[in-house]
Amino acid sequence: MLTRVRRLGAMPVVLWCAFLLTHLWLGWIGLNHPNLPFGDVTNVYLPWVQQSLDGYRLGIDGPWVYPILAFLPMLASLVLGPGLYGVGWMIMVTIANAAVFAYLITRNRPGTAGNELRLIAAWWWLAFLLLIGPVAVGRIDIFTVDLVIGGLLVISNRPVVAGVLLGLATWVKVWPAALIAAAFIAIRRRMRFALGAVVTLVGVALGALAFGAGLNAFSFVTEQTGRGMQVEAPISTIWMWLAFFGDRTRVYYSTDILTFQVTGPGSDLAATLMTPLLVVAVAAILVLAFFVVRTGAASTVVLPPLALAMVTVLMVFNKVGSPQFMVWLSAPIILGIVTQGRRFFLPAMIAFVMGALTQIIYPIAYDWVLGLDPVMLGVLTLRNLLTVCLLGIAIVMLWQSRKTSREVDSDARGLFRGAFRGVS
Repeated sequence: MLTRVRRLGAMPVVLWCAFLLTHLWLGWIGLNHPNLPFGDVTNVYLPWVQQSLDGYRLGIDGPWVYPILAFLPMLASLVLGPGLYGVGWMIMVTIANAAVFAYLITRNRPGTAGNELRLIAAWWWLAFLLLIGPVAVGRIDIFTVDLVIGGLLVISNRPVVAGVLLGLATWVKVWPAALIAAAFIAIRRRMRFALGAVVTLVGVALGALAFGAGLNAFSFVTEQTGRGMQVEAPISTIWMWLAFFGDRTRVYYSTDILTFQVTGPGSDLAATLMTPLLVVAVAAILVLAFFVVRTGAASTVVLPPLALAMVTVLMVFNKVGSPQFMVWLSAPIILGIVTQGRRFFLPAMIAFVMGALTQIIYPIAYDWVLGLDPVMLGVLTLRNLLTVCLLGIAIVMLWQSRKTSREVDSDARGLFRGAFRGVS
């Protein structure tokens, strides 16, 4: 029976039917759920696009909260006109996801160990998107995730291309910059990778300046620095419980940031400290990774847990806790499954639980979260604690990479072994 299931799961027609059904379901829920999980798409992105087409170009003529390339998928989603903008958005998301999915399921020869791991990663990704729910595909983050997955999967034999893809992703949303730093430390052909990344980052910046953006091209760096703590952020859990107990703490809607935040005694100080703490935490992980690589650990062992640690640290120490951040986990976990096999079983399963809890939080019971329902506060607390736990697991895996190179290479059966070698 298990053999039949494996054969069925490896059939291209089954894989693509599952892919299409997943995206049809997520799109339908996103456009029809009463809590408007596609609200950012239809109520924020569309007006931005119309405003830019009317003559005021966001990020060029004035500051914008996103890097300049984020505008491209928003503009492309007008393919069916403004009246069907949400449908156009899902078409663009489906095309982008399909490119990554096709690379996963068609890269290797049938029957090889590498192909089995890629098929597992492909099925894991579909399940993960379903568990997170419509917000996974209803924000600009999904396009960065596609670029990052592609970059990490080709980084072994095409480091320049990987650098380009991660550079482009950073100009859509900032978080992939952390993975550029991680890859530079972990991989053997780091200078080629850096060349692709730097040329892309500088090239896009010069292009924006050529269009007359000036300092507006970099306004995304400062546009959100003064914001408060979003209700879903891990650090906000403390104040959400304080609000429940009525300790001069409340949830409010920020008309500037267009999201719900929490405020109370000490919240302003915490919001101010989160950014420097994030910088320190990221730097500490990079230093640890440098030490691990210098001990001779194979890069194929180091990069997946390092990438996972970098993504989760951005979530744990972030005063913004948007539910779409969960989709970031796709990139390091897919890389881990493809290159390390069963070693990434625990992170993959924890991510499943986090994804399911995230969908419960938003959009299913978001009104209850905002209403400080104790059950939903418990769900939110559990999801945030799991995020912290996943960070701890990633750091432990990174540290253990000093001793597990041979075991992990055996698990992955040599996949990428020739291109990823220890750096002495």
